[in-house]
Amino acid sequence: MRFKKYSILALLIALLMSVTAISSSSLAASSPSSEIKVATRIVPPFVIQEGGKLTGFSIELWKLISADLKIPTKFTLYDNIPDTFAAVKSGKDDVAIAAISITEERNKSFDFSQPIFESGLQILVLSQPSKMSLWDTIVSWIFSPVLPQIVALMLALILIPAHIIWFVESRHSGGIINGQSYFPGIFKACWWALSTLATQADEMPKGPLGRIVATFWMFISVLFIAYFTATITSSLTVQQLKSSIQGVDDLIGKKVATVYGSTTAEYIDHDHITVDEVKQPNQAYEELIEGKADAVVLDSPMLLYYAAHEGKGKVEVVGPVFQKENYGILMPFNSKYRKPIDISLLKLQKNGTYKKLYDKWFSTKADS
Repeated sequence: MRFKKYSILALLIALLMSVTAISSSSLAASSPSSEIKVATRIVPPFVIQEGGKLTGFSIELWKLISADLKIPTKFTLYDNIPDTFAAVKSGKDDVAIAAISITEERNKSFDFSQPIFESGLQILVLSQPSKMSLWDTIVSWIFSPVLPQIVALMLALILIPAHIIWFVESRHSGGIINGQSYFPGIFKACWWALSTLATQADEMPKGPLGRIVATFWMFISVLFIAYFTATITSSLTVQQLKSSIQGVDDLIGKKVATVYGSTTAEYIDHDHITVDEVKQPNQAYEELIEGKADAVVLDSPMLLYYAAHEGKGKVEVVGPVFQKENYGILMPFNSKYRKPIDISLLKLQKNGTYKKLYDKWFSTKADS
């Protein structure tokens, strides 16, 4: 009887140890690995590289999630969106975080965490010049690249008729340059040509041929004044014409720079918009500064951050936010990290940590 009791007790202990072992093995199988490999790319202010270290809103958010999950992180930088996505899809990296938009098309190939940021698209253009004073306008005109062209044309329009008039009138009895040698005569002829060009001639040639030349040159003078006015007006307002982009509809007929593989490239793909896709946002900004593009269309926070920092005084963000979208953390289908990440994000939002991080990066920059 006593042996039977011991046998039952031993059986219960063995059963308990078996259940414990099964539970432990099941927990070990479901628990995350010792390190999470995270794919990312430089997209200020979400991912910034300073002194060889990564920072930015998305990087700091992930570090909070990693600390909550108690799992160390290994970051891998990629040059563009397709490479970042390919690393996650192939299993080379476990997740990707930067400024990754959640779209219906991407949901067919990947899983996403709950949204980590609400964004949208905006337009970046060269800064509009402020209203210039009269002196600034004169200086701007003096250093305008069209001024040498106008001066060269004026010299031609003065010297050609001046020589004709000197040659004709110096040989005509009673002409305006009667009997004068070349240098005194050509100076007077140049003054007459200049006065005629300005439609202010106070003396007319006396000979028939001279009068024919004068009549023809008066007509040329009218055309020159019209050309001169149009050219100067155009050169002084060229920046205003460039800054005429104020919304999506104004992009028609313009050259727009954006990032290759982004949702922006898909959205602005239009028959009447020339889209220049580059690998990095900085390359798009450079094309705008150098005049190779009329505008840059990217996510609003990225443009606002650039306009407030590297592009300050050179560029400005115009128009309202359009094509609103959310950012998320990218994962392969059925990722074991999806549920723990979502739970961690909910914790950060509930305890106010997310709001503090958001305010740190965006409250004073209006990058939302």
